[in-house]
Amino acid sequence: MIAVGSTQASSQKGRRMSGKGASASSKAITALAGAAASFVARKVLIFAWKQATGKEPPDHPEDPQVALTEALIWGVVLGAGVSVAKMLATRAASGHRHPEAGEPPA
Repeated sequence: MIAVGSTQASSQKGRRMSGKGASASSKAITALAGAAASFVARKVLIFAWKQATGKEPPDHPEDPQVALTEALIWGVVLGAGVSVAKMLATRAASGHRHPEAGEPPA
């Protein structure tokens, strides 16, 4: 009988999982980088929204006074923008790097 996941476990041998074995200071720096990136991304997106639309982004998109399309667009833009910024910042802070072409993954 073949154990489920045995090939996956053996193929990932040697890979460091996120958060495993990292020091407390490393985790704190990564968390701080993510929080800072989220803050900056939100400010940049608000500024870009004002420049593009000429008005403030909706403070409460769930408010019936806000048009549904405006609320949806703002939610998608804000959510995606902040998530991407946070992911890039945490990867940079934790030292992950993209392997060069032809290099086997670590």
